[in-house]
Amino acid sequence: MLKLPTDENLEYSWFYRCLFAGLLGGQVFTRLLRGKISARNLLEQMAIAGPETLTPVLLIALFSGMIFTIQTARELTKFGAVTVVGGAFSLAFCRELAPVLTASIIAGQVGSAYAAEIGAMQVTEQIDALYMLKTDPIDYLVMPRVIACSLMLPVLTILALIVGIAGGTFIAAIAYDLAPVIFLRSVQEFLGVRDLVNVLLKSSIFGMLIAVIGCSWGLTTRGGVKGVGKAATSAVVTSWVSIFIFDFFLSLLIFEELGIHFKI
Repeated sequence: MLKLPTDENLEYSWFYRCLFAGLLGGQVFTRLLRGKISARNLLEQMAIAGPETLTPVLLIALFSGMIFTIQTARELTKFGAVTVVGGAFSLAFCRELAPVLTASIIAGQVGSAYAAEIGAMQVTEQIDALYMLKTDPIDYLVMPRVIACSLMLPVLTILALIVGIAGGTFIAAIAYDLAPVIFLRSVQEFLGVRDLVNVLLKSSIFGMLIAVIGCSWGLTTRGGVKGVGKAATSAVVTSWVSIFIFDFFLSLLIFEELGIHFKI
């Protein structure tokens, strides 16, 4: 059982919170390997991480897909390569932009909620009450949130991909007279099944990362209501930074930028 220190000097230490997040992530990973998965509150957390975030995810995917298509098509038409607009779109939007944007939305809406909710429980001593009842906060609070985010973020990313491609197809037909069948055929040629599998894997890792950071910042909250607000804000910023850092290294590994080959 992971105990929390009571030293008030550690309340806003970013390094300490990152260290605690690493330890908490290890605890979660160990429990997952052992099959120690708590189903309590799981459906509720899946609803929070999934359907309740669907509208902003789809809206941002739609308009970002259209914006990216406009910028891509405008440049490619200068070189007479309008038929590969869909392929260029798929390489950047589907591989990188969609999963990162979706994860950023989840970090802002769900990760902050985790930090605020658990932080409020921490400052009102409800976490201590769980210990008194011999209930592990990791099993009761953290595990359902981590599993929910890890499961729902890939689903949201796939929906974002579909909506983004639809938006790109629409704007390419309206603004550049590019037939939808040509755009979609180019997407199909450039985007393979392996790319989709890699995107799902990346999204699942992002989901786990967001949940662990949100829960860690909540569990390390000090300083009353003011501390809850700071914990929520810091959790979102840290999640965004972590998403981009992890995305960089995952992209190097998954898409073989370093010449490392993985067979799926």
